[in-house]
Amino acid sequence: MKKQYSAKNNNTYKPTKTFLQSNNKHIVLFGSVIFSILFISACSPDSIFEDSMPMTEATANNADKTLQEAQEIEDNIRNSYARLASQRSDVCPKLIQEDVGSQVVERTAEVMVNDYCDYFLYPQEGQNISVKVNNRQIEALLIVPTLYNFANGDYQVSSYDKHVIRLAYNGADYKPENFIYDVAVTIAN
Repeated sequence: MKKQYSAKNNNTYKPTKTFLQSNNKHIVLFGSVIFSILFISACSPDSIFEDSMPMTEATANNADKTLQEAQEIEDNIRNSYARLASQRSDVCPKLIQEDVGSQVVERTAEVMVNDYCDYFLYPQEGQNISVKVNNRQIEALLIVPTLYNFANGDYQVSSYDKHVIRLAYNGADYKPENFIYDVAVTIAN
């Protein structure tokens, strides 16, 4: 006996597969947005590749001028801070300004909190700078515009520029937490 198979007729709803199903709709929409953005940016007069083109001389000069102005502002901020710090003995860096009619700037009972303290000054071209410290454990160096050790004698200024004198602890043992010292900076013609 043979079994007969009959085809069942299911009347249940089966959706037909189409290209624009819900998952594919999102992909097509996303792709068309990306394509539109790329097309618009390619047609616009301001190209993305302008930044990669070599700079002309005028734009290079503007960039240098902007960088120089930023550095001047930064120096002015440091000098303002140093001017205020010069009124306190435990804050570094400090600005040194010579009094009218005096060539020697003396600082007594200065406190070195860190390993060094910087002093800013602006001497005239041709002047001589000497630094005397009352403690042998402190090394006096000129670090800007050039490196010079004041143990070798006076330094002759070659250009009107910012000069930075660094007093650094150079002792054989550990530096005390608040190291007190006196310093005299002579600026002679």
